[in-house]
Amino acid sequence: MKNIKKIITVASASLLSLLGIGIFILAWTFSSDVMHPSYTCSEEHFIYCGDPSQLDLDFEDISFNSDDGMVLNAWYVPADKATRAIIFVHGHGADRHEGMRWFKSIHQAGFNILALDLRNSGQNMRSFSSMGYFEKSDVKAAVDYLQQRNIKSIGIFGTSMGAATSIMAMEKDPRIGAGVFEAGWSNLRDLYGEIMEQHLGMPTFPLLPLTIGMMEYRTGMDVGTLNPEDILGKIAPRPVFIIHCTGDSLIGLSHGERNYAAANEPKEFWKSPCDMHARAWQSDPTYIEKRVANYFLKYL
Repeated sequence: MKNIKKIITVASASLLSLLGIGIFILAWTFSSDVMHPSYTCSEEHFIYCGDPSQLDLDFEDISFNSDDGMVLNAWYVPADKATRAIIFVHGHGADRHEGMRWFKSIHQAGFNILALDLRNSGQNMRSFSSMGYFEKSDVKAAVDYLQQRNIKSIGIFGTSMGAATSIMAMEKDPRIGAGVFEAGWSNLRDLYGEIMEQHLGMPTFPLLPLTIGMMEYRTGMDVGTLNPEDILGKIAPRPVFIIHCTGDSLIGLSHGERNYAAANEPKEFWKSPCDMHARAWQSDPTYIEKRVANYFLKYL
């Protein structure tokens, strides 16, 4: 009997050890996917995978440095005699091409355009992505660059992670006068929990806290600060415009609704009739191009 109990104890310990190792590997893999996303330009998503000349727009290849020394590459699309500009901020695993579908209408409305590659993206040196924690300083560097070009009014358009990044940057930087935020999350911890349960079919405990702890240890980021719904209310009286696909299967509509509820007036919300992540433009290009351009014209 003693031998049987000993065998059961050893077997149980072994199973627990294997389970622990498996959870650790999953958390490491998940955090690695966040830090080092793969990227391929998809014309179905981004529409355009060339440069602004594909839209018959003149442009400059530029670069500037963030406060922590990152060299950031970007496009600058000048508008004749314009002193207003819009910064386009892309999402996780994307680059500056993500904003191109909006360029033509924004440029025709009389705005200069700056579309940057965030750190660890596009043509920039490889490091790691931090879901906006360090990337918000990339946005500040873009604002600094525009001011060096004597731009007087600055707006921002962020998509997905770029929306969260732009919200954090705008809250800290009063030089950004208006923001459009498409398909952003409201609370990053909640989003990761939803992805684990709905897309991976896994319980959040203990995988979620272990993954977050691992991400924070490996990058120096603080996940608890990456919740736009906690800071959107501080942006007022500057305006915000939330856009979200009603059928977004990655970052659900509830995140857009929570962000809108957290914001103070003036604010706008368009629930776009699309069923994929960050596809508002595809759902009704004519309508939303006009609405976004008029929004920036009104407030900048």
